[in-house]
Amino acid sequence: MLQNLTPFLIHWAITALSLWIASYLFRGLTFDSTGALVVSALLLGLANAVVKPLLIVLTLPLTLLTFGLFLLVINALMILLVSALVRGFKVSGFWTAFFASIFISLLSIAIGALVGGSDPATTIQMPSGGNWL
Repeated sequence: MLQNLTPFLIHWAITALSLWIASYLFRGLTFDSTGALVVSALLLGLANAVVKPLLIVLTLPLTLLTFGLFLLVINALMILLVSALVRGFKVSGFWTAFFASIFISLLSIAIGALVGGSDPATTIQMPSGGNWL
């Protein structure tokens, strides 16, 4: 059971670290305590897993019309949603959330690539034999 929990904990830690670094770079993104940071990272992951796909489906025509750039707005809305739900996490406005969401996404990807999960679902395995066409 612990092996199934490990990727979740790693992703949660990466999100928390990205949020923490973003709070130092963006003046309008603040945390009152470490607990608020940890809860915000957990809730952001939950919002990205549950609410974000629903918003993507509901705004699909707008996303297609903007060639996918509206997804950046949805990411900013997820941060604003989490800041509205977590006491101690404050975002000064939409544009702060917008640029912070871009930074957090890129930093999470970079840290995730450095940590490198050993998840078999994400690794590409070449066939060991047979014909290549």
